This record gives sequence, C-alpha cells and structure tokens, in this order.
Amino acid sequence: MDMGDTRSTLHGMRALAHPLRMRILSLVTDRAMSAAEVARELGDSQPNISYHLRKLADADLVGIVEEVPIRGGIAKRYRHIPPAVAAPRDPGDDHLLASALAAGLGARTARRAPGTETATDAELWVDPQVWRDTVAHVREMSLRLQHAAQPPRTPGTVRVSTTISMFEMDRC
Repeated sequence: MDMGDTRSTLHGMRALAHPLRMRILSLVTDRAMSAAEVARELGDSQPNISYHLRKLADADLVGIVEEVPIRGGIAKRYRHIPPAVAAPRDPGDDHLLASALAAGLGARTARRAPGTETATDAELWVDPQVWRDTVAHVREMSLRLQHAAQPPRTPGTVRVSTTISMFEMDRC
C-alpha cells in the first residue's frame, strides 16, 4: 500500500468516526438522496446534513450521482456504493470504525421493534473452511440487503438495521 492509500483510508476512517455520518452513509448506500431527503429521514436540519455529506464526499465515501433542478436551485443527490473488497487500512485505526459502528448500533437499537432482533457476539475457534464459507455467506447476505434497499418509507417495506463486523483474530 502506498502512502497516498494510507492517508486516504485514514481520512475516510476519521470521517466515519462521527455517528451521524454513519447513519447518513447507511441511508445513501446503493440509493441516491439529497441533503433535504436525508434531513427529513433523520429529523435533522438540511444545512447540518449538507455539511456532513460534504465531509463524506471529501473522504471519497459518497459521490454526487445526479443534480436535480428544484424550486429554482439544484439539489445534489449523493450515493455510497460499497467496494466489493474492503480497502486496506492501518490496524491501529480500526478502533475508529469499531467506535462508529457501536455508536450507530446503539442509536438504532433504541428504535428496534420488540421481538425482531437477532444478535451474536462470540469469540470462537473454528475450522478455516467453515470460516471462509461463513465470510462468503455473510458478504452475499450483505449485498442482497444492499441491492434490495428501497428509498425510506417506500410502501410495502420494513425499516431494518444491520451491523456486521467479523474478523479473524490473532492466535494469542
């Protein structure tokens, strides 16, 4: 990995350290939304959401995919398309991502529908092939959810939350 990749990845990790940006990123994954649309969905102000979308765009985590004329102005619509393979990053910066994921999970857990959750937290030793198969299945499931995502409040849809963090640990 060259130094440019390291700086870019670190910049992206820092951008994700803000819990509101994680929520925004979740909303604009595989569908385009304007700052006003995101603000309505999150119950926040459009200027604040615009600020955070710009920070995500500066970190190359979202991109402007279209500009739509609206009431004499232009609304920029942003979208995040997750990479097929995770970008390499400095292991020392993983705590930023873990903290952001935990904050987002905590905030969404407060809004869960009773009796609908599935949670697993485990430190296990498994056969390497079982691990590889499980990782492949989880990636497939994650992509299935991302491709099925609809705009917020689409009739016939349910609002769901998913946070997945799986990794092989050292042998200590």
